[in-house]
Amino acid sequence: MLKGALITGITGQDGAYLAQLLLKKGYKVYGLMPRRSSSMTWRLEYLGIINKVEIIEGDVTDLSSLIRAIKKATPAEVYNLAAQSFVGTSWEQPVLTAQITGLGVLNILEAIRLTDPSIRFYQASTSEMFGLIQEQKQSEKTPFYPRSPYAVAKLYGHWITVNYRESFKIFACSGILFNHESPIRGIEFVTRKVTDAVARIKLGLQKELRLGNIDAKRDWGFAGDYVEAMWMMLQQEAPDDYVIATGRTTTVREMCDIAFKHVGLFYEDHVVVDPKFYRPAEVDVLLGTPDKAKERLGWEARTTLEELIQMMVDADMERVRAEIKNL
Repeated sequence: MLKGALITGITGQDGAYLAQLLLKKGYKVYGLMPRRSSSMTWRLEYLGIINKVEIIEGDVTDLSSLIRAIKKATPAEVYNLAAQSFVGTSWEQPVLTAQITGLGVLNILEAIRLTDPSIRFYQASTSEMFGLIQEQKQSEKTPFYPRSPYAVAKLYGHWITVNYRESFKIFACSGILFNHESPIRGIEFVTRKVTDAVARIKLGLQKELRLGNIDAKRDWGFAGDYVEAMWMMLQQEAPDDYVIATGRTTTVREMCDIAFKHVGLFYEDHVVVDPKFYRPAEVDVLLGTPDKAKERLGWEARTTLEELIQMMVDADMERVRAEIKNL
């Protein structure tokens, strides 16, 4: 009998890559999908796995649907990747963000406790919880200081995971993942916004790219590498929380330079700083220390930022060329 895994947020970037990884490892993969996301399966199609996963309709804001999903899938592992995950939107929809990104975690943990407490649980925490950084490099011991409704909701999800681990002895882990990107990243995120624009500018469809604070620094890695760490956490003897990062920080400006140069352009000729895209409360620098993950899990990032951005530009060039061909 195949080992089962249930992934919430399976239509997102991380959900799709994780599903691909688990399928390769011989899992039977189930994905929880709310009706509002039924038209968002393009990532699963892009990776060629849409017909290899079983979709169960349900929502992390609805405890009863989670209980039904767990009873149907009978998973050994549950990975919670569901969230309202765009930081900018969290200021516009803070209540929705809290319900999905925060209370949704509690609902899943409670569903596990009520159905099968032996299930191993993974919670997708985020470097955004560090926010106004209290240390130059952020580790599992760095104090949190969230700077957005999204980060506050994620912090609730993080601590309720710790609480259920300690209160009910559930095998529950949180991965504090720093920024991770890929060719299937949402277009609203800055890396993909840049690589898509680079392709359109190179192919003559637009002339400029408007961005906010291009001197903000992030620790960027490849999502395909990071989902391996999620799986590794649930294979350990004891549950724990881990920072997953590259240990290298880069400005948005430098990331733009890499992307534009890949197609023979200069970012200075096309990037326009627009205050409209500034956040109400900015997170200026994030830099992770993944030493614990390397030591205990044997995990480290394999893909460099340069390789990642070039991969994303190439994928967007291919997409935009296809758009032009179909005009």
